Amino acid sequence: MSSSEQHPEGGQPYADGYDGISDLRPGQKPVLAIDTALGACAAAVYDAGLGQTLAVQSIDMERGHAEALLPLIERVMYQSRIAFEDLDRIVTTVGPGSFTGLRVGISAARGIGLACDKPVVGVSTLDALTAPYVTETETVPIVAAIDARHGNFYLQMIGAGGRKLISPRVMSMADALRSIAIGLVRIIGSGAGPIAAQWPTPDIPAPLLVDARAAPDILWIARLGARTDPVKSPPKPLYLRAPDATPQGAYRLPHQ
Repeated sequence: MSSSEQHPEGGQPYADGYDGISDLRPGQKPVLAIDTALGACAAAVYDAGLGQTLAVQSIDMERGHAEALLPLIERVMYQSRIAFEDLDRIVTTVGPGSFTGLRVGISAARGIGLACDKPVVGVSTLDALTAPYVTETETVPIVAAIDARHGNFYLQMIGAGGRKLISPRVMSMADALRSIAIGLVRIIGSGAGPIAAQWPTPDIPAPLLVDARAAPDILWIARLGARTDPVKSPPKPLYLRAPDATPQGAYRLPHQ
């Protein structure tokens, strides 16, 4: 954050005249979305009521989410001109993904929700990856594939209208190819490249789309979270296998 964006001590206005009070308009339902699950640290303020992006920032990173997240949230909240108490809800990714990264984002979201008395919603990274491609008329399945290391992938396959053809699970390369190489498909996520490279062509048509993005779009995370019931989708980690990392001490969550 530049010096012009710093709020001086004593509650005085910012250098650009902003006084820290929300410029909330009728019909607005601002959502704060957070993602630290995979290869990015991202935050956005999205107006679900009017369908507008108020602020968004994303930094590609594999490590260091704990240090980057809170300043990132501060910047998007400042840019959005929305106060924390005027948020409609907080949304965070819950996995599958990095054990440490997940707990950083979930802990921050829970803390903000508790401090502001706002609901906190959990969104699957697999759902967020496939969401931009799911429509009622699209008949070619979309596969979210996240590299889970050691030759394994977190995988989910969605058909027309959002119907789950393969529910979230961990698969080896061989199992993934047997399950999804059955016809035309689209593949998105960090596992898309490795899977496409082993595709059994020419027997099976090559994937129509191979999008090897490292993390989902934070705005789609916000959109999904805005229309999700907080009771049915709490901010609890979605672990598809045992963790192979320990959490950073400052972001430990109590066992439930």
